[in-house]
Amino acid sequence: MIPREVFAETLLQFFGPVRPYLEDPSVTDIMINGPDQVYVERKGRLELTGVRFESREALTAALRNAAQFAGKHVDEERPILEGRLPDGSRIEAVLPPAAPDGPHVSIRRFFRETLTVEKLINFGSLTPDAASALHAIVASKCNVVVAGGTGSGKTSMLNALASYIPEGERVVVIEDSRELQLQRQHVVQLEARPPDRKGRGEVAIRDLFRATLRLRPDRIVVGEIRGGEALDLVQAMTSGHGGCLTTLHATYPRDTLTRLETMAMMSDVEMPLVAIRLQIASAIQFIVQTSRVQDGTRKVTHISEVRGYDLATSAYTVQDIFLRRFDGVGQGGEVLSDIVPTGIMPDTLPVLHEHGMDLPRSVYDAAKRASGRSA
Repeated sequence: MIPREVFAETLLQFFGPVRPYLEDPSVTDIMINGPDQVYVERKGRLELTGVRFESREALTAALRNAAQFAGKHVDEERPILEGRLPDGSRIEAVLPPAAPDGPHVSIRRFFRETLTVEKLINFGSLTPDAASALHAIVASKCNVVVAGGTGSGKTSMLNALASYIPEGERVVVIEDSRELQLQRQHVVQLEARPPDRKGRGEVAIRDLFRATLRLRPDRIVVGEIRGGEALDLVQAMTSGHGGCLTTLHATYPRDTLTRLETMAMMSDVEMPLVAIRLQIASAIQFIVQTSRVQDGTRKVTHISEVRGYDLATSAYTVQDIFLRRFDGVGQGGEVLSDIVPTGIMPDTLPVLHEHGMDLPRSVYDAAKRASGRSA
């Protein structure tokens, strides 16, 4: 068997044209559109590079080696590759015939240095008060969904929120492909596995979730909800497993709940839609919405509380506790914004107090100003 280190070095040689970008800490994504066009993303902005692969065959050979490293196989019958490179970076590729002008490849860089809450504050993604509110929410074992579009910083935010879990708690992490880097002592990492060429050996997220419930977790962290496991997570949240954290793709907080509905219905469990909605509304306490704004930076735009589901109007009741206010564009093209308290006090405030936590003073001050205006 070839030693992993030798295999990793050989694979990087196949990706020689883009290797400098794989080793550049300022690059977050590498996009290869066939052998002759390579883009990279730095600070949220795309740049066309001057590098190219020698031929379509050379790029295909690199992807076949990447597939072998990931324990997968790509050919005309299986033209899609999803896996990881030796450094942990995530690779997604679509080869001909599914991509006639391809192969098309996207590499999401893996950074060993975790983005901490302090760094997110320095980047302007959060304010100290918003971070303090999130600390209280997570420490009080509220169930939180981090939602946002592709590349909006969901995983980084999930890592940051997990740092607020009190030490002494057992955290079980479930992922399709390992990305989370929880800086904690007691973490159990579980990773799904696709089937082999003969359809054997698959370990799905749902399988891992069922096993997790018997691993005595204090907290369950699911890297991303994509399908029927949504119902498993929601039912765990409503049956005593508080403080769960997860991410999913959604544009606004209300969309997050309807997306959860859709994915819960992918389950093999037959349930009336209204029952699913009531369980979702009971399970999720807060939604943290992330977004990549016009200047390429990643921001938290909403910290919203889910209050319940209104049967009369067939709608979820959601209220924003913090909301990003946009104030135009600066001289350097940067978007000027700030995330501020809305003046609404969350219904879960007594739960925070029961856990010895509280919201920052600015939330109370905003509530007083709001009540003065309404008087």
